[in-house]
Amino acid sequence: MGVEGCTKCIKYLLFFFNFVFWLAGGIILGVALWLRHDTKTSKLLDIKFEEAQAPSTFYISVYILIAVGAVMMVVGFLGCYGAIQESQCLLGTFFACLVILFACEVAAGIWGYMHKDTVTKEMINFYDSIYDKAVSATVTQDKREAAASVLRGFHETLDCCGKGQITSVLTTLTDKMGLTSICPKTITLTNCHTRIEELFTDKIYLIGIAALAVAVIIIFEMIFSMVLCCGIRNSPVY
Repeated sequence: MGVEGCTKCIKYLLFFFNFVFWLAGGIILGVALWLRHDTKTSKLLDIKFEEAQAPSTFYISVYILIAVGAVMMVVGFLGCYGAIQESQCLLGTFFACLVILFACEVAAGIWGYMHKDTVTKEMINFYDSIYDKAVSATVTQDKREAAASVLRGFHETLDCCGKGQITSVLTTLTDKMGLTSICPKTITLTNCHTRIEELFTDKIYLIGIAALAVAVIIIFEMIFSMVLCCGIRNSPVY
């Protein structure tokens, strides 16, 4: 015989939320692994030019998500077991883990908000530096060809061409005239700045939504775990 009445209801609610928490951890882990190995993102972030590597700020967020997903699955299992066993020790440990997770998530959220445009700006600057060298008349032919080869990787991956609308049109025209060869084979007038913003903005919002959902679940779990722990302590059975 264990806890009774409302406390018993809290016990099963906590088990349910922990199960959801465990599932959410698995989903976040899966999404993070998908973001890490997404074809478009990987191709862009693996690009190198003259020893310069594409910005890796985006990957930092993804690695944090992978760690959070794995920890959530472990903590969720701990919470489920602690609730079913009505163990004050396990529930206390579970509550402490939730507090740490919540604090880390708040800190990561603040950092992410402050740097939400950094990934896009860094990638656009990296693209612009390569584009300028590919069309510059002041660099050697070998460097222009190397830059053009890297640019084609950008353009084929994102189906775009040029830094802005004007350069997109001009580069498409110079490609047709045989002066350059950097735009994708399929004709497109979409500039790469727009494509880069769309690619990373969508993924950053996805990370933000996942973090918000986890924060809400954590708050409910902290409340339920404390109520259940107090109920177990006050139960005559214990």
